[in-house]
Amino acid sequence: MDAPTTTSADSGSDGGGGWFTPRRTPDPETGGSERQADEGRIPEPRSHREPPRAAPAAAAGPTAPAGPVAPAGPTAPAGPAASAGPSAEPRPPRSLRDNASPDAILVRRTMEEIGPVADQVTSYFYALLFVRHPELRPLFPVAMDTQRDRLLRALLTAAEHVDNKLVLVPYLKNLGRGHRKYGTHAEHYPAVGECLIAALTQYATTTWSAETEAAWVRTYTTISQVMIDAAAEDELKAPAWWLAEVVSHDLRTPDIAVVTVRPDQPYPFLAGQYTTLETPWWPRIWRHYSFASAPRSDGLLSFHVKAVPAGWVSNALVHRARPGDVLRLGPPAGSMTVDHNTDSGLLCLGGGTGIAPIKALVEDVAEHGRRRPVEVFYGARTDHDLYDIDTMLRLQQSHHWLSVRPIVDRQAHLQLPDAVREYGPWNEYDAYLSGPPGMIRSGVDALRSVGVPGDRIRHDSIEDLVAAAT
Repeated sequence: MDAPTTTSADSGSDGGGGWFTPRRTPDPETGGSERQADEGRIPEPRSHREPPRAAPAAAAGPTAPAGPVAPAGPTAPAGPAASAGPSAEPRPPRSLRDNASPDAILVRRTMEEIGPVADQVTSYFYALLFVRHPELRPLFPVAMDTQRDRLLRALLTAAEHVDNKLVLVPYLKNLGRGHRKYGTHAEHYPAVGECLIAALTQYATTTWSAETEAAWVRTYTTISQVMIDAAAEDELKAPAWWLAEVVSHDLRTPDIAVVTVRPDQPYPFLAGQYTTLETPWWPRIWRHYSFASAPRSDGLLSFHVKAVPAGWVSNALVHRARPGDVLRLGPPAGSMTVDHNTDSGLLCLGGGTGIAPIKALVEDVAEHGRRRPVEVFYGARTDHDLYDIDTMLRLQQSHHWLSVRPIVDRQAHLQLPDAVREYGPWNEYDAYLSGPPGMIRSGVDALRSVGVPGDRIRHDSIEDLVAAAT
């Protein structure tokens, strides 16, 4: 359920209504200006700017959803077993902050208790959902191993960070908009909430109480209302999904392809954003991919796709897709976009196919005609993985303000984030990171260690945002 929302979801955790019963969707006119302000031209509500260490951060950003209410995110393509979202798996206990709300404290205590049995909670949750509400089963992929715990992860992550409205509300709005493509409707939310509470009641035996249950009901009601409001507003402005015909398929390496598609109607997006793709061979399985160029006059969209082991969608796109095939696109998302009202330089770290949105950002700067320095570090494990280096070097030749530095781990014995420390200073730069979650995580640490402020570090990896928050 990915859709726009109104300020109503921001108003606290009282939620209103009965057992997870959302209130009536407000007048769409109420939320229009807010969506414009929150998202720009649809920049993803997720916190692409790195939250300061001292502030309580919320989960935000992208991961690869495979069913309703799955988090969104564009980092490397994931296979069926790959986890693209925040994890509900065991984590070291953390101290409960003094400024946390009473509901947040109770929710986090539940999270810490269920961490060691997350798999059992997940299985029990889905069993309840499909037995009690069999009408919801068609919303999910036939093979549930591609879905696994993504729905539950998204809900639990949002609940755990319920106090951080500045990050959480935009994240939930994005989920609400994006999940329209699954066929999710407002009336589905109470069923999910009912089964969530039942699963927590079954496994959080030590921390569960009437007070805890009330806190979870209030929290879930707030979460679901944000998503419902967002979906209702978005329905007035955009389709739930677009059809897109493959017009070219360029196999750059045995496992990396550049796939270009033509949408069936105008598709507005910003350089640095991403979308979700569904192939005709795996219905209801969606994966996130970044746009590999700035918006083009011909309306075509390009994606860099790497086939990963057991990756159903990525392997289909690399090895099976051909011109004439028709894919489905979800709405654009992501906030790793350029602020053209400043003259700050751009420091871009792209690893593997993460170079795709970096290339789009370079094109975006060029089109705006501003002479601002752009430093690109293109990381790869081997020369073979620098599949787009010729394109980046051609851009460097065309623009004197652009510098491209390939960093090959197995040659220099130097990781990409470490290489960044060799150059600089970077105090006047906005940093952009795209690539595998591990690279983003270490990249954020490296940038902070050389003095780059947290609010100038941008990426769309939900996994890393959760790591930063904990």
